[in-house]
Amino acid sequence: MRGPARGATVLVVDDEPDSLKMLTAMLEAAEISVLVANSGAAALELLGHIVPDLILMDAVMPGLDGFETTVRIKANPAWWNVPVIFMTGLTESEHVVEAFEVGGTDYVRKPVNHSELLARVRVHMAQGRAIHASTASLEATGRQMVATDRAGKLLWCTPGAEQALARIEPEWTRATGELPLPMRGAIGNLLARPDISGATARIDRREAGTIELVVVAQYRDNEVLIRLNELNPQRDVVRLGEKLGLTQREAEVLLWVSYGKASSDISAVLEISPRTVQKHLERIYEKLGVETRSAAAAIAIRALGQ
Repeated sequence: MRGPARGATVLVVDDEPDSLKMLTAMLEAAEISVLVANSGAAALELLGHIVPDLILMDAVMPGLDGFETTVRIKANPAWWNVPVIFMTGLTESEHVVEAFEVGGTDYVRKPVNHSELLARVRVHMAQGRAIHASTASLEATGRQMVATDRAGKLLWCTPGAEQALARIEPEWTRATGELPLPMRGAIGNLLARPDISGATARIDRREAGTIELVVVAQYRDNEVLIRLNELNPQRDVVRLGEKLGLTQREAEVLLWVSYGKASSDISAVLEISPRTVQKHLERIYEKLGVETRSAAAAIAIRALGQ
């Protein structure tokens, strides 16, 4: 089996010195750098200085136990995407459910089987890095993206989406692991459809505009990627025109491009021909100094977010 990526780091959180020593030796033998913490509080303090690729978390510890520590980790935007593998005693089956409820990625039974643990560490580190890379790419575009499981439970979201969700429900925080109440029904209806690809729904916020939910894709068996569009066309057209030096019609076309709409959809919304949409796009590209729709959309999203 291939070893971990160069520079891989695991944080081991356990209050038992012998367990820390054993796990450290095992991971270092596999060429994985190891950080150690003997309490939940110590783990949080350490995370403030360095973020590992994965965390091995003892479920039961005095003071701040592994479950509450993980809740706090997942509530922090800088740490939420770090996979957490729980370590539980053989007789603590009730802890398995709680481990997943607080955001754990996986669990292993104590006493730990070394080969099994290393296999799980490698798999989850690779997946965690892939998610981090994908999320970073989405953040760079300014997109408001949310991932849920097929039951509608929140898995992760970009910072822009987190801010949008907080505008829907000011008391909401990502630490709950749930979506704001107004969104749950809309997303539940989306995910209940036989074919969810490209499905859309809207939440009307009256004077605050409308939030459009668009199913972008389904990854693996249980992860659905949803884009949020905060629709307030009258306000946003003015802002794009002023900030980017566009005519009203150009700003309208670019706005709908930033909402992820195809030229045919823009043609229908603005009641102009697809050919006219394309001509406006060509002028927009020239004014913005870009060559693609995605680049123009990214500039529009950043302009609207400023």
